[in-house]
Amino acid sequence: MPTKDDLLKKLKEAADMWISGERLAAELGISRNAIWKHIKTLQREGYKIESLPKRGYRLGHLPDLLFPAEIQTGLRSSCLGQGRIEYYDETDSTNSRARNLAQEGMPEGTLILAESQRQGRGRRGRVWCSPKGAGIYLSVILRPQVQPHKAPQLTLLAAVAMAETLRETVDLPFAIKWPNDILVRGKKVCGILTEMAMEMEQVDYVIVGVGLNVNTRQEDLLPDLQDIATSLAILTNNTFSRVQILQIFLEKLEFYYNLFQDGQFEHIRLHWKKLSGLMGKNVRIDGLDRPFTGKVMDLDQDGFLILKLKDGSFQRIVAGDVQYM
Repeated sequence: MPTKDDLLKKLKEAADMWISGERLAAELGISRNAIWKHIKTLQREGYKIESLPKRGYRLGHLPDLLFPAEIQTGLRSSCLGQGRIEYYDETDSTNSRARNLAQEGMPEGTLILAESQRQGRGRRGRVWCSPKGAGIYLSVILRPQVQPHKAPQLTLLAAVAMAETLRETVDLPFAIKWPNDILVRGKKVCGILTEMAMEMEQVDYVIVGVGLNVNTRQEDLLPDLQDIATSLAILTNNTFSRVQILQIFLEKLEFYYNLFQDGQFEHIRLHWKKLSGLMGKNVRIDGLDRPFTGKVMDLDQDGFLILKLKDGSFQRIVAGDVQYM
């Protein structure tokens, strides 16, 4: 049976023209009463739909909400976001929801979106501030046919996809901070959290979670984040279409994911280095067991940093937090 999404498509096709309930009912093969019920549902969700006797219905304001129908309209990916999309007005964490769905066998490309998160997470259990309707909080399920040691490369390719998305959206020098942050003017605008599950020494699934500050206001940020975080709106004094940004990101993420699947990580690695701004910089890295200080020399084939220490030796950094010197 046709759904409200089918009705919404008809209203969009009519643009700013009126379309009668009788015509909609005939084209969708349902009763005019069913049309009216779907209209009421769409209005409750935030769509501005005018109605007049003898004229019918006309679609007006489109809300900046991450509804599946809005995301999939005009989306040019072939897999990511084209199948099942779980949308929540509020949830605990999109990564937690994605993990549950992945364990239930949901296919690659399944997307989880939320307008806000109560327990948004970053690396090492840090809190990700998720004010309602201001950012993009998403997780996507991937099922790459690779060995577990290659899974961290997915964080790097997701960062490349996001950095490119932001540079295409705003003319600012967005840069990748290893391994999973996007910075501009020294402040964090996006974080990426990748989680993996294995089965018999093979990757079962990978969840790529993204938190992006889009229309977040300065006062929306937690007090201890206001000096280190920012948003596209804060940077430009403009507001942005979250739907459009998300569509661009999904298309770019799929492009680099396909390269990764085809064994072309070297292309991604070289592009990451250009976007990072880390090469040749002196940094302090708080590792899992102790800190290291030195100059960043390279990003190796596994996605780990190569640091030249003060004594001239080289250290391969598998994990840690980078601080610029």
